[in-house]
Amino acid sequence: MKKKQNRVAVSVFMIIGLVLLRGSASAGDQPVLMMATTTSTDDTGLLDYLEPHFKKATGIELRWTATGTGKALALGRNCDVDLLLVHDPEAEIQFVQAGHGVNRHPIMYNDFILIGPPADPAGIKGQSAAGGLAAIAGRRALFVSRGDQSGTHLKELQLWRAATPNQPEKEAWYVQTGQGMLSTIHVAAERSGYTLTDRGTYIKYENTQGGKPPLVVLVEGDERLRNQYSTIEVSTTRCKKVNADAARKFSAWMAGPQARKLIGDFKLLGKQLFIPNAEVR
Repeated sequence: MKKKQNRVAVSVFMIIGLVLLRGSASAGDQPVLMMATTTSTDDTGLLDYLEPHFKKATGIELRWTATGTGKALALGRNCDVDLLLVHDPEAEIQFVQAGHGVNRHPIMYNDFILIGPPADPAGIKGQSAAGGLAAIAGRRALFVSRGDQSGTHLKELQLWRAATPNQPEKEAWYVQTGQGMLSTIHVAAERSGYTLTDRGTYIKYENTQGGKPPLVVLVEGDERLRNQYSTIEVSTTRCKKVNADAARKFSAWMAGPQARKLIGDFKLLGKQLFIPNAEVR
């Protein structure tokens, strides 16, 4: 099986695939780390870039499934993975407090941005995040949401709560894709709508469009838009078969000087996708 699994919803097929991977990991001659992560670390190519360096440094093979953070946390609760790399701090803290995970460590960050057509029919350019969403709602301009309980979707919902007392759900101008970030951006582009994305995935999208994307950055820089990524080791108390040693080594390696430099050097179009901010341990 490939190290990277296709992005699919948590389903019988996904669980079966992870069980098979875990079985092959225990049967092989080298240690294997099973990780659930958010789509942005996969879509951008960051994990493909980091994986061979991690394996060379530790001898551990990294395998991952990329999905929304909510579904990644569910995989951790179900003992289907050893480690999480996700980006919803509030949900992550609850996950740890509930005893499902240990040793949550911030690793890197970027930011969320509101993107839309250059003509900007709702007039959101330069506004705050809440102000931009309020303008979109006020003008009933098309907004495309992931609608998948991912870290990005949950951030979007937080921003809507700050923007308007009547959060959109079934309005005709509010479209939910139930898909990952790149797919959602493509839907927004096809329909000349707005969406919320992390900057790393937007840069990847921008790169696929030859540096001339049909959607542009309109709202950025609001302190509410910080996007922190962290590792969490799945608890061995709850999950007896977790490869705790491999999880600890990956978390420590991501916080170390080699990974910090690799993350800082990871660029497209000369733009940095993620900023390392782990405390060296």
